[in-house]
Amino acid sequence: MRLAFMGSPDFAVPALQALHDAGHDIRAVYCQKPRPAGRGHAVRPCPVHRVAEQLGIEVRTPTRLRTDPAAHEAFAALDLDAAVVAAYGLILPQAMLDAPRRGCLNIHASLLPRWRGAAPIQAAILAGDHETGITIMQMDAGLDTGPMLLREAVPITDTTTAATLHDALAGIGARLILRALAEVPSPQQQPEIGATYAPKLTREDGRIDWNHDAEAVLRQVRALNPWPGTFTSQSGEILKVLRAGRAEGSGEPGTVLDQELKVACGTGAVRLLTIQRPGRAAMDAAAFLRGHPLPRGARLG
Repeated sequence: MRLAFMGSPDFAVPALQALHDAGHDIRAVYCQKPRPAGRGHAVRPCPVHRVAEQLGIEVRTPTRLRTDPAAHEAFAALDLDAAVVAAYGLILPQAMLDAPRRGCLNIHASLLPRWRGAAPIQAAILAGDHETGITIMQMDAGLDTGPMLLREAVPITDTTTAATLHDALAGIGARLILRALAEVPSPQQQPEIGATYAPKLTREDGRIDWNHDAEAVLRQVRALNPWPGTFTSQSGEILKVLRAGRAEGSGEPGTVLDQELKVACGTGAVRLLTIQRPGRAAMDAAAFLRGHPLPRGARLG
């Protein structure tokens, strides 16, 4: 099948690889432009860009699409059967949605209509959902509102992190998009009842509010791993919290309760298991306390 692939981050790579390995004719890959990254701020292509070049596929990195007729014409000239979209990052105008014979199919990381928007994986964990999944959707002009073609659920447990869920869903998305192209499933309109929105995350979303109950704090740590990450502060120093666990105890929210880094929440307590100071390697609680003792009664905030 003659396809275009539109995606940028690691989440989209398994689908691109699966489509290529299945023998589909991928005429072009669209992704975000290379951007400065890392400590040296060197300009780097996104993961999909790198893989597409390795596969010998033409890469296109437009900065805008909605008001660029030349980009619409170039896309239409590919004479596509379908376009596959996975976390691309740009909104497609109607002219591009209509150009492929089978339209544009989106690999979305939630069980629509729950968690439309930019951060569905993190939102599902933060909300305490017991499951999420992948929806293959026929795209329309709305934000993740198009008809559903295929869905597959996965459980969310009390050990699920955004990182582990991301990888599981990326693999499912790659498998389901092959099915959607091969089977031509009947579209089903999304119900509006139960629709929720997952906005784009910022670094400030990672700040722990110790007034929340312990379960909410634990979900935050799991949901925002690895990005934007969760953090707190002590005496003006930012401390990244990479892992935490349940603990018994109570006290003023944000108070260190013992020498094992148990911290009181609004209700209950958590134990900090892996911490990272600025410019230092991550370490477990015991190693952290050897070099940075926090007495009982110290406050985090």
